[in-house]
Amino acid sequence: MLCLVSQALAADPAPAGSTTVAPPTHETSAPETPQNRARFDWSKVPPVTAPSRPGMFTVAPSGPGYYSLWDHVSGNQRQTSPVSPYAPYALMTTPAFDIDFRYLEKPEHEKDIFDPIKRIHIGDDFHLSFGGNFWYRYARESDARLSTTNDNYHLIRSRFHADLWYQDRVRLFAEFLDARTFGQGLTPLPTDVNHTDMLNLFADIKIASTRDGPAYIRVGRQELLYGSQRLISTLDWVNTRRTFQGVKGFWRTPTFDLDAFWVRPMNTEMGRFDNWDEKREFFGLWGTYKPMKGQLAEFYFLSLDDNRNLAVGRNNLRGDAIVHTLGSRLAGDYNQFLYELEGMYQFGQYSNQNISAFAVASGAGYHFKGAPMNPQFWLRYDFASGDNNLTDGSRNTFNQLFPFGNYYLGWIDRVGRQNIHDFNAQINLHPQPWATFTAQYHRFYLANKRDFLYNAAGAATLRDATGQSGSYVGDEIDFRFNIHVNRYEDVLLGYSKLFAGDFLKAQAPRVSPDLFYVQYNFRF
Repeated sequence: MLCLVSQALAADPAPAGSTTVAPPTHETSAPETPQNRARFDWSKVPPVTAPSRPGMFTVAPSGPGYYSLWDHVSGNQRQTSPVSPYAPYALMTTPAFDIDFRYLEKPEHEKDIFDPIKRIHIGDDFHLSFGGNFWYRYARESDARLSTTNDNYHLIRSRFHADLWYQDRVRLFAEFLDARTFGQGLTPLPTDVNHTDMLNLFADIKIASTRDGPAYIRVGRQELLYGSQRLISTLDWVNTRRTFQGVKGFWRTPTFDLDAFWVRPMNTEMGRFDNWDEKREFFGLWGTYKPMKGQLAEFYFLSLDDNRNLAVGRNNLRGDAIVHTLGSRLAGDYNQFLYELEGMYQFGQYSNQNISAFAVASGAGYHFKGAPMNPQFWLRYDFASGDNNLTDGSRNTFNQLFPFGNYYLGWIDRVGRQNIHDFNAQINLHPQPWATFTAQYHRFYLANKRDFLYNAAGAATLRDATGQSGSYVGDEIDFRFNIHVNRYEDVLLGYSKLFAGDFLKAQAPRVSPDLFYVQYNFRF
């Protein structure tokens, strides 16, 4: 890495986005002085990767109004939504290294108390930024994890980062994380606790600039987020977030992005410095085409090589697994209609079984533009294949990889994108531009009634090998209300309830879980 950095610093070509001074026509150039030296143009650094629209995306309110609770209290009515680096919501999957502060290069930008620690220019060629995040969540669960146990607990997470750039050639980024839980009656999940660790620690090195876009290599610990986040997400819902370690190359242009990566997932170790999982390799290629604002098409190929000897195949033979995922997605809005369609096919080897599985996610919505409270409505169908015979020569259960499953399949976390039919609907309302209300309804069926019910983490939980318990898992309702207090602060309140269907009643009698939570999030 040090060699690559040294070569980048010594490179002869002028970086993209810089301004150069033409040499004199005579043979001897004038000596460089502070007065005649060109200043680097920082307005396009860093080349931020805006996340793709997720499924069930919402269209934010626009026009005159109060865009935060503080604006409302102080009487600061704006003519349009303010420029802000953060989404006006308590959950934000976007990694800290892709939060866009480039607007600070414009002299007319709205001043902010934290501006002095952002984009600190060190001479003409370096800039340094600091930032962080703190959140607190109180949660109350009944029949937690499909048991008969009730649990009340607190989650606290702190994050701090530093970001150093040399022009647009070299970047060093480091982000600290500390995640803790208090009061849990059940054993904390691995995603609940991680004391004093690094969430991101990497270097970016520019290797080229072509077709109006730069290309970089990223080496080190890094969060990954792609597409709808059904397969790869930072998973902001959990206390620790998700991260990987390895190498990624990426190329960014106004209409096309291309990424290739080889990484290993990080194993969260509560009291020790996390290490990567040496028995799992994750690599892939992901392209995103953006022909116009609001429209996108994505194409990808992913491979997960799992050498932990956990796959149980035909005749109960244990072995390794490798699953390849080929997929594509379309999403956007047109004349107030909202749409999304994603298809995923998997093949590979699962111990001594051949993998053949698939998943489909589809949705259509409508934005009642101009109506009171900016209403938006979605109808969706999601499917992930299951297996009717876990002991034959074929493995048909879909593997959800590293998803943000709660967003799509309910916040109680009991259903994952494996062996499932999900018929669902969502409505979004903005009673004020600073207030967001979301209601979801799900009806779940097992895709195959002889396969397991899988939870949000992809773990097999309940099964009736005879299929006599049926396929009807149950119905879930989810309500969320977010208050955007000001640029830095959000408060999120939520309630979810899972009503047991025939399958749950047979496999987990007297269990009908619900979840209530209040979350406070502060970013700077």
